[in-house]
Amino acid sequence: MNNDKLFHLGFNKSEYRAVYAILPGDPGRVPKIAAFLENPRQICQNREYNSYIGSLNGENIIVCSTGIGGPSSAIAIEELYMAGVRNFIRVGTCGAIREDILGGDIIIAESAVRQEGTSLHYAPIEYPATADFEITQALFNSAKQLKKTAHVGVVQSKDSFYGQHSPDRMPVQDSLLSKWNAYKKLGVLASEMECAAIYTVAASLGCKSGCALNVIWNQERAAAGLSNPECHDTTDVIKCVIGAINLLISKQ
Repeated sequence: MNNDKLFHLGFNKSEYRAVYAILPGDPGRVPKIAAFLENPRQICQNREYNSYIGSLNGENIIVCSTGIGGPSSAIAIEELYMAGVRNFIRVGTCGAIREDILGGDIIIAESAVRQEGTSLHYAPIEYPATADFEITQALFNSAKQLKKTAHVGVVQSKDSFYGQHSPDRMPVQDSLLSKWNAYKKLGVLASEMECAAIYTVAASLGCKSGCALNVIWNQERAAAGLSNPECHDTTDVIKCVIGAINLLISKQ
């Protein structure tokens, strides 16, 4: 057995070292993100994990997909930590909950509702899934530089996509709908599937994390009969994350 080879990510941890990692969910989005780096190259693809390495201002950056949901995200964090990563920034998509948020806006998740199971294996439920302040601030400042509408606040992390979109057919519909209504009243911005796990696992390792999300749509606007523009283009949110890392590196 090669003890240097990361069991799931598939590359040698001593050969590819970085302090920063960008974490999309979709393996197909990795080359698009890596194209914003200097000298990007693929280092491995295994299961849901597509990994590239490049640099920004002389600092190595790994781009690694996490797949969908908490379990695979937690594995990515654990193994990237073994490769020296100490700053984890998720870039992804979400569906907005608060009615004033539109498709194409950027959500910067300062914390996440832990409505998933992975984080329970790392911290008691009372512990909040929270992003690092400096990373969050850098993401917000980067969004402002891009002149993008950005919202900073709480997101919901869930384990079931269809539990959100088709709750009425689930045997636990009462619980799902009750919690969804509570999150709306509490001002939760959007729904996604990875932040709570990423934030909690990173915290358990003594690392920093953050997240910027492209809003695809807003089902609450649709339900209210309001306009509901859709945006599937992730270019701006990727630029937001790249800009934020540049800001963080410049402060080192």
